[in-house]
Amino acid sequence: MPILRGETASNRARALLIAASFAAVAGGGALYWYLAQGPDAAGAVRPAARPSVRVSVAVATRRDVPVYATGLGSVQASFTIGIHSQVEGIMQEVLFTEGQHVKKGDVLARIDPRLFQAALDQAKGRRMQDIALLGSAEKDLARSRTLVGQNVATQQLVDQQQARVDQLKGSVVADEAAIETAQTQLDYTTIRSPSDGRIGVRLVDPGNLVHASDVRSIATVVLTQPAAVMFTLPMQVLDDVRDALARGAVEVTAFDQNNRRQLSTGTLLLIDNIIDQATATLRLKAMFANTDERLWPGEFVNARVLLETRKNVIAVPSTVVQRGAQGLFAWVVGDDDKAVPRKIELGAVSGDLTVIAAGLNDGDRVVTDGQYKLQVGAPVAIVAAATAENVK
Repeated sequence: MPILRGETASNRARALLIAASFAAVAGGGALYWYLAQGPDAAGAVRPAARPSVRVSVAVATRRDVPVYATGLGSVQASFTIGIHSQVEGIMQEVLFTEGQHVKKGDVLARIDPRLFQAALDQAKGRRMQDIALLGSAEKDLARSRTLVGQNVATQQLVDQQQARVDQLKGSVVADEAAIETAQTQLDYTTIRSPSDGRIGVRLVDPGNLVHASDVRSIATVVLTQPAAVMFTLPMQVLDDVRDALARGAVEVTAFDQNNRRQLSTGTLLLIDNIIDQATATLRLKAMFANTDERLWPGEFVNARVLLETRKNVIAVPSTVVQRGAQGLFAWVVGDDDKAVPRKIELGAVSGDLTVIAAGLNDGDRVVTDGQYKLQVGAPVAIVAAATAENVK
């Protein structure tokens, strides 16, 4: 029995030693965790701050905004004249240089005139003959009247002589008409420019036989100063264009086909008197001085019509406008650099600018790029800022 008591005491001491060891290990671990985390350990459980969204913004400003309507058209010369021969003959010479400017009346070409000169001389000779016969007939008529007064000849002879005189007078008039015709035909052998302008490519060479009925012209003369532009606009702008014309001259600006380079500025001449129902468009014509010949006949251009100028309106870049389930809106950045959506109403659109009829105030910062990342109240980091004054 004493041995059993000794073993029980030994076991009890061993158990106490093990428990003490566990307590020491646990206490050391707690101390290590506390010292490692420090007083900020509680912050580890707080949610992380929302990251800022990088956006570009513009400042809504008041300004005068021109309102335009743009349509595709083509340039037309004031005059386009095909040079043709009005008589038949051999082309003797061509006196123009392709592409040169010519004046009205300048000699462009000549046709062999010999047959026409002969016809003129023949008509003049016939007239001289008829004039001589007419003089003789008038003398015979005078003698016949004398004889009738002396009762030597009858009145019938006088009447016959009078008819002969009248006939010859008619022949002389016909001869004069034949001379004029022959002279005109001879004049046609010298081909002159019917208008000022620039002459094009020569299509008939000297030595060729030309006819008045030839379909192909010798060359073409076009007058490009002034020049016209025929273009189309949607029929929905008809009333706006008519209102603009009622206020006075309407400015039209011609741009190249890519709509990048301004070519010339002119004024609207007319609106066609009918709408094309097949395309729901109306045709318009504008005139340009074209002193520098930037507008070339047949060239396709974009015609921009100034309908009106909206005074002192709020305008923003068109990229500001967003469409959502509740309609049109824009992201506005507040003083706290957080973005909130704001419902807007649109006015006219002019190029890259949109007039805001309601919803924005002068000086509001609106997001122009990066909207797809935004949420209500999201903080933003502005990477680029501009005003509507810098947008055209």
